[in-house]
Amino acid sequence: MITRRRLLHWIPAAGAAGTLAPLAERAASQASAGSPMLSEADPQAKSLGYVSDAKRVDKAKFPKYAAGQHCAVCQLYQGPTSAPAAPCTLFAGKQVAGPGWCSAFVPKPG
Repeated sequence: MITRRRLLHWIPAAGAAGTLAPLAERAASQASAGSPMLSEADPQAKSLGYVSDAKRVDKAKFPKYAAGQHCAVCQLYQGPTSAPAAPCTLFAGKQVAGPGWCSAFVPKPG
């Protein structure tokens, strides 16, 4: 059973958590906004066939590509699907283009 005294001890902690959560979220989004864009010439990008526009995928070289696949609808894309660019878990510290594509594409569930 929770006593009134124990409840009163939790109120300040709950208030602090509610106040700090939006600040942490804002800081994370600002940090990712300052990240440089991934270049198609980057060695890791080249090895995965990354292109900033999925319309330019070499379908002969990457036969698993299917129309409608692009970074913004990939599980590895760390931003909303409407974002023009966002971080990708494969390319640390860099953002990928939302309409881009690479051979590591994994569709978001749902």
